[in-house]
Amino acid sequence: MVREVAESCVDGVVMEMVAAYCGRFYAAKPELAARRIEAIGFQVGHQLTERYTMEHPRFSDHLEAIKFICKDFWSELFKKQIDNLKTNHRGTFVLQDNRFRWLTRVSIDPSVESMDATDNDSATLGDSAAQTTSMLLYFPCGIIRGALTNLGISCSVTADMSNLPAWVFGL
Repeated sequence: MVREVAESCVDGVVMEMVAAYCGRFYAAKPELAARRIEAIGFQVGHQLTERYTMEHPRFSDHLEAIKFICKDFWSELFKKQIDNLKTNHRGTFVLQDNRFRWLTRVSIDPSVESMDATDNDSATLGDSAAQTTSMLLYFPCGIIRGALTNLGISCSVTADMSNLPAWVFGL
């Protein structure tokens, strides 16, 4: 039996989680909010990998595990595979999703931002949007790190959001 959750529900939960941690719980300490959001993503990724690899034999090397993340794991989460996987053959991997679903509908919340933005305020508005988007990326970075940790790969995961909604993960 396959259980699925509507994509809009997941979007809503992620957006509310980020808003809660950034606006209410750790409003004065964004680095703590980022760490907490990433930790929640880590737990989610760890548990999802446990579920998705139940029928698979253990992976023999790191490349097999990374390919599993790019094909099977990503397909389960986002109904598509990673668009591009690159490596420098020294342990660094770059995963690229050209249309990351969680960022395709990101916008600035009008209740938080001023509706009367002038030309001088547009830079501040852009910085706020970038900060909100970067906070959203801590959750999927945590998911990937949790999944890879469960597969026996200790790593750090970073995200590059220079070309939204495309997203590049560095492992």
